[in-house]
Formats: sequence, structure tokens, C-alpha cells
Amino acid sequence: MSTAAVEPARDMPKGRDLAVVLGALMLSMLLAALDQTIVSTALPTIVGDLGGLNHLSWVVTAYLLSSTACTPLWGKLGDQYGRKRLFQASIVIFLIGSALCGLAASMGQLIAFRAVQGVGGGGLMVLAIAIVGDVVPPRERGRYQGLFGAVFGVSSVCGPLLGGWFVDNLSWHWVFYINLPIGLLALVAIAFALHAPSERHRHRIDYPGTLLIIGWSVALVLMTTWGGTEYPWASPQIIGLGVLAVVLIAAWVWAEHRASEPIIPLRLFRDSTFNLSSAIGFVIGFAMFGAMVYIPLFLQVVHGVSPTMSGVHLLPMMLGLLVASIGSGQLISHTGRYRIYPIVGTPIVAVALYLLSLLGTHSSTWSMSLRFALLGFGLGLVMQVLVIAVQNRVDYADLGAATSGVTFFRQIGGSFGVAAFGTVFANRLADNITALARRGELPRGFDLTAVQGDPKLMERLPPRVRADLLDAYSDAISTVFLWAVPVAVVACVLTWFMKETPLRSGAAAAAAANVPPPGDGSSRHEAERALSELIRHDPEALELYARIARAAGVDLPPAQMWALCRISRDGAVSGGELAERAGVTVEEGRPHVRGLVERGLVTSDDGVLVPTEQGLRVADRLVETRRAGLARQISDWSPDENPELADVLTRLTRATLGDDTEGRAVHGGGRHRSHPPRDDH
Repeated sequence: MSTAAVEPARDMPKGRDLAVVLGALMLSMLLAALDQTIVSTALPTIVGDLGGLNHLSWVVTAYLLSSTACTPLWGKLGDQYGRKRLFQASIVIFLIGSALCGLAASMGQLIAFRAVQGVGGGGLMVLAIAIVGDVVPPRERGRYQGLFGAVFGVSSVCGPLLGGWFVDNLSWHWVFYINLPIGLLALVAIAFALHAPSERHRHRIDYPGTLLIIGWSVALVLMTTWGGTEYPWASPQIIGLGVLAVVLIAAWVWAEHRASEPIIPLRLFRDSTFNLSSAIGFVIGFAMFGAMVYIPLFLQVVHGVSPTMSGVHLLPMMLGLLVASIGSGQLISHTGRYRIYPIVGTPIVAVALYLLSLLGTHSSTWSMSLRFALLGFGLGLVMQVLVIAVQNRVDYADLGAATSGVTFFRQIGGSFGVAAFGTVFANRLADNITALARRGELPRGFDLTAVQGDPKLMERLPPRVRADLLDAYSDAISTVFLWAVPVAVVACVLTWFMKETPLRSGAAAAAAANVPPPGDGSSRHEAERALSELIRHDPEALELYARIARAAGVDLPPAQMWALCRISRDGAVSGGELAERAGVTVEEGRPHVRGLVERGLVTSDDGVLVPTEQGLRVADRLVETRRAGLARQISDWSPDENPELADVLTRLTRATLGDDTEGRAVHGGGRHRSHPPRDDH
């Protein structure tokens, strides 16, 4: 008997249950994404309370490093042991980290607890997207995953604003405490509303590779952070960190050679597109996260704006980033060309950073907003394109690893950017204040360390001294942006070496229009996301079924084709249930069922509909025709040569032919409409 008859449709949450699950997932992902940006406007206040201005960058870096390195690990553990429990565990870890961050009594404690929070945050982001595939029918997944991608983008806008509001109206501790009630609500909702079991996939998890990549990343960032500030560059501590990083990188390369499922397969580094995209992504992360840390410091210290208003000042940057990212994605999906965007975007980033370096104590709000918007627009033109370029280049087997690899290097770039900017800032500020002291422009008994640890102490100083110190701070932050310019120029040069290859599949074009949510590092995840986008952009159901019928040589009207596919999927279904799924009354659906019975495709026994052997063969022919049409759109991934991709393709095809959405469309006169892709059997 055909597999279609023994493969019943999986029950998924509906109505209120589905809304509760999706709401909990979106809340959880919002929390994790917010914590990449929400602390930026609170950092000056945190430094004023805990001290440790020289370690300010690590509050951001610790979260970025731990969440980035753990993301692929969470994805594979969820595949292997079930996503519901792993998702709940990630929420618990995230909430524990949040509570500890709020209770931190020193900068060192806060940095350590941020790392704990990041471990949970990595799981929240990747498992939330994976669970969407467990609870949403394939035809709707593209739409919902697009919403989750939008949540990820919106968090970039809201994070700095919320962080500033909490500092002004409550205290900086609430930047972390706010996670607790929302996270607990999500935890309870997931526990009671999520019942759908996820599929299990066995993995050989690359624990050594994960630990080693964290090790050499931390060693390099520490070397960048401490070099020239805590210790001289030629000191044993800095040299030791450099040697340790080299040793750990060598060990990581050895471990990845031996791993059956490495975090980043080393063969990817033989591909110029992956190398260039990773290098450009590193620079873009460097500029983005570095700017997001030091722009609020500039606004709050030099211009004296409140934390909330510093978040408002950052809105042009984030809006520019979103507009450019979404707009470039739409254009890429229509034209199939992507190389021009990083070529245009990286010079914009370089110019914006140079203009930021010219800011001073008397810069107007309008002038600052334009520069922030320009920086965001340049970043948005580049970030999404790098993922598209890599996905368009690599084979299916490396699709997930290449995608997560580019994202990893962008996040690592952010970690290095924040650390390097911190070193430049601390050194320049110390030099400026020392120069003021030597010229006798500071009052007797002036505590240099206290002011560096708490910028708010300047408010107690005489106006002339305060003005000199504000100039010192302004010059130090301007120097940060000036040093970032040559790094951005390197990215400009690298973009010219990118190869222009038209998007090679309908899947890539369909997926390009959306801000991509974070993936779990698996090719299967990326293939399902791309196929879901293709299916979501199918033509009107009536037209789709008519085309499938012509290609398969089946003489059935669309409503009967849908009913046959649905009955074959379920194996046996009552007439009442079939009518409910189609969104019609039993009387309205009876003529279609009668036609199937008269043709010998279905039998009816006491109102229970069962497919005949002939009916199963016809249903299989329809499924195979639809599958072949989708396979042509991902032909460059060679689905017939990749068993995993072939299985994903077959499973999604069976799940979507005869689904409820199409049933309502074919029985309701084609009310369901969407834009057709280029090839649509």
C-alpha cells in the first residue's frame, strides 16, 4: 500500500492553543534578541553604579560570545532529545542569568552572569524558530517564520529605547528583571499549550569543537581588550593569551577534521564566497555592535541626554537598518542580483563612521540623527546579502553550516569590535585626562580613577573643568569611530572580489525577501525554510490544482483532487470531518465525494471515506507531480542526490497537498490568493 495511506496528518494546535504557543515563542525570542541591544543605553548608568569603565565592552561581548557559540549546539540537542524540554531548559537558564545580572554587585559578576544569560538566549532564538515547524502547517510556516524574523529586527529598534526607559523610570537592574515575569509567562504557556511532539534526528554533537571555538574566541577578545590597557602589549599576559589562542585554534582545526558533524566544516574555507562573506560580516558586526555601545555613551555623557532619549536618538540608525535590509531583500527576490548591495553598503558604512568621528560637544540633534541613519542604512544593505550569497553558492550538505558560519563571524566581529573600541576609548580617554592634569587644568585632589569609573561625577565639577572633561570624552569616542574607518574600508575592498551569481533557485529568491531568523546550523532547517517560502508563494489553489492535473494526466476538478489527497493522507476520514477541513457544509461537499466514489477512487462505509488502491495511485501521482515541480526549483541543491533533502521535499509536498488552507480555497471559489513563483507544479 502507498505510504500516503499509512502517514496520517499530524495534529497541530489550533485556535487559542496555537495563538498561546506562538505568543509564548515570540515573547521568548523577543527577550533573547532584546538582550543583545537593551543594555547599550543602560551601560553608562551601570558603569556609574558598579564602576569598571574599562570593562564596559564585556557586558555586551560576554552575551554575544556565549549565545553565538551555543546556538548550533541547542539546535542539534533539540533535534535529538525533543525541542519542548530543551526550550524550557533554555528559558530557565536565561531567567537564572537575568536574575543574577540584576543582583550583580560588581562589573566582574555582571559579565559572568551575562555569559550565563547568553547560553540560554542562544537556545531561545534557535528553538523558537524550530518549534514553529512543529506547530504550524508547512504552507503557513514561511509566513510565521517571516514574523519571527521581523521580531528579531524590531528588537534592534526597541532594545536601546526600552533600556533607556527602564534606567530613567526604575533602575538599570530592571533591564534584566523585566525578563523574569515575561519569561515565566512563556514557560507556563509552553508547558500547558505545546503538546505536538517534534521529530527526532540523531546527531553526533561536536562538543570539542564548540568548547574550542569558545576558548579561542575568548582568548582573542581578552587579548584585544587587555592589550595596552590592563597590561602592556609585550607583557607575558598578553603574549600568553595570543599563544593560547593559536594553540586552541590549532586544536579546533584538528577537532573539526575528526568531527562527523563539525560546527563549521573546514571545507567551507576553500570557498571564496564563504571566506569573503565571513570577512565582510566580521567587519559589519565590528561596526554595528561597537557603534551601539559607544553612541549611547557619547549621547549621555557628552550631550547630557537621558538614557531614554539616547534610545530615541538611536531610532534613526535602527530604522535605517530595517528599511535597507527589507528593501534590499525585496529587490534581490525580484532581480536575482545581490552583489551591488554590499558594494554600495560598505562605503556608506565607512563614510558614516568617518562622519561620526567628527561629532563633538556642539553637534546638533539633526546632524547626529542623519549620521546614525546613514550608518544603519549602510549596515542594512550588507547584513542580509551575505547570508544570501553563501546560501546561493554552497551545496546542500553545507547549507546550514555555511549560514550559521557567516552569522557566527558577524557576531564574533561584534565581540571584537566592542572589545577593540573599548581599548581605543580607554587609552585615549586616559591620555586626554592625564594631559589635562599635566596642564594644571584639573582641581587639586581630582580622582582620575573615580571619574573614569563614574562619568556622572563630572556633574559636580566647576563648569570650566567639566567642559574640558566633556571635550576629553568626546575626543576619545570620536577616536573610536575614526579607528573603525580603515576597518570598514577593508570591507569595501573585499566586496569587489565577491562573485556575482544570479540566484540559482526559486527557493533562494523566495527566501531573500524576508529578514532571516536565526537558524540552528542544519541544512534541513534552511531547506525547510526555503521550501516553506516557495509553498507560501504558490499560485491560487484552483490554478495550482489545475496545473498539477494537466501535468499528471488526471481528469479531476480541483475540489475532487483536494478531497482525494486529503482522504489519502488521513487513510480514513468521516464526511463531516472532511467538510469541516474544507470549510463547507456536508451537503456542499457531498457532490465532490460522490464523484470520487463513482470513479472508484474512494469508498464510503457508514459515512467513513477510505481511498481505494486506484485512488491511492492517483493521489501518489499528484503528489509526485507536485514534488517534481518543487524539486526543479531547488535543482541546484540536487535533491535526488541528498536523501535528507529528498525526505524533506517529499514530506512537505504530502503535507501541503490537501491541507485545510487549499481546501477552503478550492471549495470557496478561489478566495485564497498569493503571488505565484516562476515554476509551480
